[in-house]
Amino acid sequence: MAGRDDRDRFSTTTRLRLLGEQTAARVYRSQTRRQARRSRLTGRAALLALVLCSLVVALAYPIRQYVSQRADIADLKRQRQQAEQRVEQLRDLKARWQDDAYAEQQIRRRLHYVMPGETGYIVVDRGAAEQTHTDRRATDRPWYSNVWDGVDKADASDQ
Repeated sequence: MAGRDDRDRFSTTTRLRLLGEQTAARVYRSQTRRQARRSRLTGRAALLALVLCSLVVALAYPIRQYVSQRADIADLKRQRQQAEQRVEQLRDLKARWQDDAYAEQQIRRRLHYVMPGETGYIVVDRGAAEQTHTDRRATDRPWYSNVWDGVDKADASDQ
């Protein structure tokens, strides 16, 4: 029997069977390692995703505030620049009013003043004169009549 066991041990069939079992054991061990590695990576990935989400949530409000404040600062700079331009315009206007010729020109134009010895004329538009006449007539009547006339005019314009 000892001879037969030796023959069996060295037979091709036995060797192939042993080789298949060893290969199967190696494949099983490598699959177990891969699965263990996958499960570890999956856990690590989940932890990393959780940390990243926590960071995004924690930083969302401060970043929004930062962007909002930057927009406010830009708006305030624009307002300041406009105010500086307005101040410059007012300084120019003040300097012009210091000039007697400019002041005289504005007084003549706005207040219709004339120098001694000059004759002043005011040209009145015919439509404006009629409007003035209508306004005078409206002031001679009681106020409630004017209100009703306005209502009647508004009603007539809708039709």
